[in-house]
Amino acid sequence: MIRILYSLYGIILFCALLLLLLPAFFVASLFGRIKGGNMLYAVCGFWADCWLFLLGIRVKVSHIAGEAEQRPCIFVANHISYMDIPMIVKVIREPVRILGKEELSKVPVFGFVYRHAVVMVDRKSAGQRAKSVATLKAVLSKGISIFIFPEGTFNTTGQPLKDFYDGAFRIALETQTPLQPLVFPDTVKRMHYKTVFSLTPGTCRAVYLPLVPVSGYGDKEIARLKADVYAMMEKKLVELRHG
Repeated sequence: MIRILYSLYGIILFCALLLLLLPAFFVASLFGRIKGGNMLYAVCGFWADCWLFLLGIRVKVSHIAGEAEQRPCIFVANHISYMDIPMIVKVIREPVRILGKEELSKVPVFGFVYRHAVVMVDRKSAGQRAKSVATLKAVLSKGISIFIFPEGTFNTTGQPLKDFYDGAFRIALETQTPLQPLVFPDTVKRMHYKTVFSLTPGTCRAVYLPLVPVSGYGDKEIARLKADVYAMMEKKLVELRHG
């Protein structure tokens, strides 16, 4: 019962902050896809700061190989909870565009923010997938990083990761953009993928793994690149969850 009440508090707080910041989201949307998108993402970061703080969720960010960065890059992370989304805008404090499911754009109020903050994809439509890939490449050409969950959907397998799609790795090779793997080992503990009424306070870690340049991979070596990144992320998730 306490967890359900706490989850209700979190949902009400989520909606209240969203409505409070809606004017800022609307103003940002008037500045276009690039400048306005960057402004909107910054507002999302402020929203995540407030929501997570008021929930009593402490975010800890660490960098395995220091903070040596190359931009733009393609961020990739594991996906197992709705809490992954607030974590993205909390820990990536720079302009980025996230690839997200088109269905969420239909949610009242939240959908307005979502449509302006992400690159939407309908995985059932080959035409829409191709359009999304073209948009992501255009974003990279503007010097703005992108974020893709290579698992595509929630990992409900019980394993550290489910199989990766090719998309992020194909774009990386075609645009010669490095990959920046991230792992979120605790989001499923803070909110389980089965229900939004499983919210709990506590620590939520985000770990930056070493940057993966693509210069050492051939144009057709999508499978090898994907396997290397998968192995790196899987090893770190096992270590963090059971170490």
